[in-house]
Amino acid sequence: GADGRLRVARAAPHMWEEPPISGKRGSGTVFFSHCPLRCVYCQNRNISSGGFGTDITVGRLCDIFFELAEKGVHNINLVSPTQYAKEIVAAVRMAKARGFSLPFVWNTGGYERVETLRALEGLVDIYLTDYKYASCALAARYSDAADYPAAADAALREMVRQQPHCVWGGELLTRGVIVRHLVLPTHADDSCEVVRRVYDAYGDRVILSLMS
Repeated sequence: GADGRLRVARAAPHMWEEPPISGKRGSGTVFFSHCPLRCVYCQNRNISSGGFGTDITVGRLCDIFFELAEKGVHNINLVSPTQYAKEIVAAVRMAKARGFSLPFVWNTGGYERVETLRALEGLVDIYLTDYKYASCALAARYSDAADYPAAADAALREMVRQQPHCVWGGELLTRGVIVRHLVLPTHADDSCEVVRRVYDAYGDRVILSLMS
């Protein structure tokens, strides 16, 4: 849905992400407009498919990172960032050149190209990725993406290659991979398969976040 203009719907501290990144002062979330997926249960539909948001420049995005840091957040959480990967890479590089030191979180639906993720190496500290389905049929039915399981497998493999172990600073994650999964009503069997796949491949090298 993106048209080449960088579009942001909301930027604010968020207390209710996964506890290892929210901590006591919150995660500095930047919600980007549009999304590569069309999940029928999306809770941010006005943002993901409605186009809600404001067009900004790469320089303004960089400034937003610093403004969130001034509010005491533990990290910068880039929510649904995939369609703006090129612009976000430029903004993160700009921020780091200005001395920015907080971790960056790539908060994604998991429907990523490996080439995109490779462009993020050295810039993203924490991958917070969905693994929505093991079943291609469910992926097609609920997200209009029958190839989702294969894409999510390849993406997660690349994320763990870049961040092979979880690194903690006290109770907070500073580097690593969190795999998030929403258990869909009547499809707990698929959720069990997702957990099996992730554990068989990575064991305790990643964190698993299960939601009902």
